[in-house]
Amino acid sequence: MRAGSSSSLGIPLFLSFFLLISTSTSHGFTAGNSSLIRRTCKKCAQSDPNLSYNFCVTSLQAAPNSHCANNLRQLGKISIKLLRRNLTNSRSYIKELLRNKRMEPFVRSCLHDCLDLYSDAILTAKQGVQDYKAKRYEDSNIEVSSIMDAATTCEDGFKEEEGVVSPLTKRNHDTFQLSAIALSIINMIRSDYGSI
Repeated sequence: MRAGSSSSLGIPLFLSFFLLISTSTSHGFTAGNSSLIRRTCKKCAQSDPNLSYNFCVTSLQAAPNSHCANNLRQLGKISIKLLRRNLTNSRSYIKELLRNKRMEPFVRSCLHDCLDLYSDAILTAKQGVQDYKAKRYEDSNIEVSSIMDAATTCEDGFKEEEGVVSPLTKRNHDTFQLSAIALSIINMIRSDYGSI
């Protein structure tokens, strides 16, 4: 090893750190935005033992426009839109899986069921956003709850035949978690507990 090689490692390390800092600030996260997300996720995780605090924080911080959220109501709208994007992406993934012609018939049947569930859930999420914007929180709550049920129903379908492994376990889990986040925020707002 040459004596100068340790200093050459410092440049890439500094550059990586600089890029990380500039990327996080270019998304517009301020201490207030990040704090709102962390406080909201803490309350969400405390109210629902099935919800992961880390998943909540990571998901909301990665969501487009989350850096613009100044209050719980704005964060709630972002959470439902994030759920809808997840549903759309998962439906596309299911369609891709169904292109495999050599798939076991039972798995294919389950995937078709999940495709129907996710297709319906996308429409439900769209209505959920509209109801949320109109401050019809009870309706939005029902819609997001049905999306959560759709993810569970999809996953449970694969369990009906022993030895079958669901190719959608992670996606269904993520949909469940995103639904739980949105529901928690809706319930905070509904209970006038919205000052985080």
